[in-house]
Amino acid sequence: MTFEALMNAPQQLLLKTISGSHAYNLAIEGSDTDLKGIFILPEREFYGLHYTPQVSNSTNDEVFFEIGRLIELLCKNNPNILELLNTPAHAVLFRHPLMDRIKPGDFLSQLCMETFAGYAKAQIKKASGLNKKINKSFEKIRKSVTDFCYVVHHNGTLPLAQWLQEQGFQQETCGLTALSNFRDGYLIYHHPQLRGIVSGEQANDVQLSSIPKGVAPLAVMTFNKDAYSVYCREYLEYWEWVENRNELRYQGTLAHGKSYDAKNMMHTFRLLSMAEEIALYHEVRVHREDRDLLLRIRRGEFEYATLIEMVHKKLDNMESLYAASGLPVAPDTSKAEDILVSIREDFYKASRLH
Repeated sequence: MTFEALMNAPQQLLLKTISGSHAYNLAIEGSDTDLKGIFILPEREFYGLHYTPQVSNSTNDEVFFEIGRLIELLCKNNPNILELLNTPAHAVLFRHPLMDRIKPGDFLSQLCMETFAGYAKAQIKKASGLNKKINKSFEKIRKSVTDFCYVVHHNGTLPLAQWLQEQGFQQETCGLTALSNFRDGYLIYHHPQLRGIVSGEQANDVQLSSIPKGVAPLAVMTFNKDAYSVYCREYLEYWEWVENRNELRYQGTLAHGKSYDAKNMMHTFRLLSMAEEIALYHEVRVHREDRDLLLRIRRGEFEYATLIEMVHKKLDNMESLYAASGLPVAPDTSKAEDILVSIREDFYKASRLH
């Protein structure tokens, strides 16, 4: 089953909903319309060799879960799946009568404390990660190995490029030998027959040379390999982020001037509040009545430190809420399996009659 095949076989759909901000009551001008849903594989595909747990379109803003995958994730109290199952009526585009057999309350458990809080912590990490990206930019031209090489000079060091310039040398006419008992330390030589300190601009390490007889070392050089490795990783991460970032959200972050992704922080509080509500009321409240507070967070009206303090207060209170919740430790997987089997049996039986 592919996304395209499912779109051409609507009879396999069990649920189709509008998800995201429109379901949360958090949509603003420019908000995307995302779709989520549930399908059931045709009987032959289900019993065949290739099980398809979920499908999505190329932009991943339309995602559909196979009924078996749905039940599996419900038993793990996956927040996305619990939200899907509890989509407000106004955001439900299609619902098969068989979906009535899946009652949200049958799946809520104390696992929700970890899953919803875990998602919230991931949003905090994304939000703070943006702060690092904004404040640590990289030139488009990547630095080379030689930018991390230093020559011992008097009581300190000189960058290799400066030392070469002062000596009137090109790196291509220099060579290195390893210096015993000195990690990433080398002796530098100069001779027209040498290989060079690096093989070229794209080299990821220095290279050693065979030194002609009688050529004496001129200096000691060290290559800060650890710093070079960290730089390469962060350089790659930064430019991948630039290429893939949501430019509208990025410009919004710059506009409110708080240097964190306010949308991620908004979802942090949404998830934590939903976790509290599950413990208190035994239901998943997707439609947010705290819209005003959440949109204030999204607009960047709070300092990052203030938000983190608020988050910690919610997390500190979470364990006592769940201890008093009366929720089971985990969902009843045997009951879940019975529901899944009954849905498959009745759906396939009806399909055969048609």
